[in-house]
Amino acid sequence: MKAIEADVYLGLVHNPIYNKLGEVITTTVTNYDLHDISRAAKTYEIEQYYIINNLKSQQELVERVHEYWTGGRGADYCYNRHQAFSVLKIASELDEVKDKIEAERGQKPIVVATDAKEYANSVSYKKMREYLNDFERPFLIIFGTGYGLTEETLAECDYILDPVWGRGDFNHLSVRSAASIILDRLLALPWWEE
Repeated sequence: MKAIEADVYLGLVHNPIYNKLGEVITTTVTNYDLHDISRAAKTYEIEQYYIINNLKSQQELVERVHEYWTGGRGADYCYNRHQAFSVLKIASELDEVKDKIEAERGQKPIVVATDAKEYANSVSYKKMREYLNDFERPFLIIFGTGYGLTEETLAECDYILDPVWGRGDFNHLSVRSAASIILDRLLALPWWEE
């Protein structure tokens, strides 16, 4: 079975995001999200992994971490981390990411949201794998932080993936875990079909 060859980008959205009271906020960047999702992104040959945060202080934090691992002592100390961080980029807004992808690829990306809830228009992983093979446009898969992407953001997406479910009814994964699971379901070689 052939590997999926679509151009896939990731976005970790920090604004606008819901908090647990349903208010729209900007969440803070966590170091684990930078490291772990960058490593997963590099493993699954993601084109770019964007941290989307409109706060200058948060952007500067991401830039300092990025510089350390790609050009500082960190690059010499741990080359694997240097490779992983090579896919990390910073943006202020989701529209900025879409525009950058369109400028780079010459086509608007197909935007795929992830969410812990199921929607009437949710798409299965099997169907999304088919789309990844069939469509020639780039894909942008976005993940929410905090208590999830806003309704307005979800409404602007082309697709919403089914939630990640395990064996039970508990469904509250960290975004790092969800990102790794989703990337594997969508982009791994289909060893289970062999």
